[in-house]
Amino acid sequence: MKNQAFNTRAVHAGERAPERTYTPVATPIHPSVGYVYESMDELDAIFATTQPGYVYPRYGSPTVAAFEAAMANLESGEAAYAFASGMAAMHAALLAAGVRAGSTVVAAMDVYGATYTLLNRLFAELGATVRFVDGADLAAVETALAELKPVALVAEIISNPLLKVANVPALSGLARRYGTQFLLDNTFATPYLFTPLNYGVDFVIHSATKYIGGHGDVMAGVVVTSAANRRKLYDLTLITGGNLGPFEAWLALRGLKTLPLRVRKQFDNAARLAAWLAEQPQISRVNHPSLPDHPQHELARELFEGRGFGGVLSFEIAGADKVSVFRFMERLNLCLPATTLGDIYTLVLHPATSSHRALTPEARAQIGISDGLIRLSAGIEEVDDIIADLADALKGES
Repeated sequence: MKNQAFNTRAVHAGERAPERTYTPVATPIHPSVGYVYESMDELDAIFATTQPGYVYPRYGSPTVAAFEAAMANLESGEAAYAFASGMAAMHAALLAAGVRAGSTVVAAMDVYGATYTLLNRLFAELGATVRFVDGADLAAVETALAELKPVALVAEIISNPLLKVANVPALSGLARRYGTQFLLDNTFATPYLFTPLNYGVDFVIHSATKYIGGHGDVMAGVVVTSAANRRKLYDLTLITGGNLGPFEAWLALRGLKTLPLRVRKQFDNAARLAAWLAEQPQISRVNHPSLPDHPQHELARELFEGRGFGGVLSFEIAGADKVSVFRFMERLNLCLPATTLGDIYTLVLHPATSSHRALTPEARAQIGISDGLIRLSAGIEEVDDIIADLADALKGES
């Protein structure tokens, strides 16, 4: 190379170094779009998927593969596939499950607003039939499954923002009985709290933007499933894109390392905040599975085996409308009014104007999302400081 022109050396010098004899402790970032092999036959075999390797980021990359392997391991799954967002993951999982024109989907009524809109608007406009039911009413779920024989049943392990806990063993049994694939969003629980594949779920979906990444600095999604289902996700993504990039995969993988340390504190903080809020005269309702009067409290104790009840809660300020809720949120100093969750920071959100804004007022009322409802995602701060901030903000409601 030393005899080549300066321009040529500037481009190629230092690249494609000899094979290393060391192993880095932390997974490196591989941002390359292209990959070079000495043999064209080898490149051809990798394209054909008869040999492992990398050819182009839509087909996979080493950093993304490392994140997928970690997620599959933690979720006790055969395989995982990563996406650029949680909604991209949900969309691809629904397609892989066979949702298309002429098919039918049954979904829990109080799923995340964007999931609700994806089903009720996009898939419905494309010719799929979607029926929403109360996911906590097993009789209603079975009636819908028996009548419609849907290709997919969609639920969340802990619903957003009303914190209902899905009876996954029972729902999984119903899905099997009626030949339906079960898609479960496990974002709120994380694999630390619950591993749905051990209960017969077919697709586990995460917005890895939340607890998996954990620091509010990366957007990502992931589906954990069987090897056969991963192949379907792979084939779909080759056509549609939506892959996770290597820098985002590296951030998500880095965040995953401290997941158990973070969520133990967040789950404990959420339970203490829920108990404190339930005692405040300005608060008419608190939703968190840790509370003994929560409808699925005993179910949550059984499913989560004492590891916690999740880091998100919601509460309703008595008689509050949108304006008074906005003023309450503006009086907060430590708790940040940001439209996400699962961060190390304590975050508050107004579902009616953010996560569930796309729903009609009638649909929100049917689900139980009032203008006075606030969602809180507990961070890792000292819980007494969070309580003091909430108490100061509530003084204006007295």
